[in-house]
Amino acid sequence: MDRDRNKALLLELQRAAGTGNDRCADCGQPDPEWASCKLGIFICLTCSGIHRNLPAISRVKSLRLDFWEDNLIEFMKNHGNLCAKAKYEAKVPPYYYIPHSCDCLVLREQWIRAKYEREEFVATQVCQDPCSAGSREGFLWKLGQGLRQFHKRHFILSAREGVMKYYYSKESRGAKAVISVESLNAMFQALKTGHTHGLQITYTTDGQTRNLFVYHESGKEIVDWFNAIRAARYHYLRTAFPNVPEPELIPRITRKFVKEGYMEKTGPKQKEAFKKRWFSLDSQERKLIYFKTPLDAFARGQIFIGRRDEGYEIRADLPKGVCVKKRKPVITLVTPGREFVFICDNDGKQKEWIDVLNGVISQP
Repeated sequence: MDRDRNKALLLELQRAAGTGNDRCADCGQPDPEWASCKLGIFICLTCSGIHRNLPAISRVKSLRLDFWEDNLIEFMKNHGNLCAKAKYEAKVPPYYYIPHSCDCLVLREQWIRAKYEREEFVATQVCQDPCSAGSREGFLWKLGQGLRQFHKRHFILSAREGVMKYYYSKESRGAKAVISVESLNAMFQALKTGHTHGLQITYTTDGQTRNLFVYHESGKEIVDWFNAIRAARYHYLRTAFPNVPEPELIPRITRKFVKEGYMEKTGPKQKEAFKKRWFSLDSQERKLIYFKTPLDAFARGQIFIGRRDEGYEIRADLPKGVCVKKRKPVITLVTPGREFVFICDNDGKQKEWIDVLNGVISQP
């Protein structure tokens, strides 16, 4: 039957070497089982849902469940993921964040819309200079302290000046904060902020980690802000480290925490009561930062994590002479200066933290 024959041909195309069809054209998820028969690309289930909202540009079909006419099979043969990439990703700026399958929906949706709907990266487009791309002005909803409400605030980002500022309003004379692009970082945090467009901006002030939690109603606007921050960071890094190869520079533009979650922590004498703290592990900066709650503006403290050959070690037991009343899994982080003791909720959490902490210690 044509139906079975065409399905077999389609699955052969999906697995064909040198086509890029074995991974989602938009997020890289392996073994995509959907396709856009208008664009000639193979995509995953999640990205196919985004394509369904672009009916003028894309038409989605299942590789296994839908019937594929002969002319559509021929169209897919003549196109494919690498072919689409050459056209729609011809001029992606080096600072632009290309999402992966593990990234949030707003990033993936705006990447797909930027490629196919707005055609921002086709060869005829002029690449924007990072300095101009890293300059932006507008409002964002910022999480305030106390009542945990979001308030409309006016933000200005200037790659040329190397700062990001925010004000109570557009009419305000003095900035509430002036943030150096040198320590600026941004990451999407939908679950933590409780908003699908939630963005966490972190920076260092007076040696202390400071958090801002913001969002915008428009998915395009918040992703544009994120990429503007990346453009400003790229401009700074290119200027500060002109001899560093670009493949080494790109991962340092922005970063995510490799792990976050609650653990209990005792004081330096290891006799104080254990207190519940929210921990964020920044592997790039080799810092374990802790807060009272996930949405705290300021960190309560941070622990530098060096290399194993420098005397750093992770153990799944207690230091000698230290006892805990709770029968829960423990972690001891050994540093040249002292030993830090943490209590985890269960064995699974203990293993997760030990694995990621050992990963940092093993870094060169």
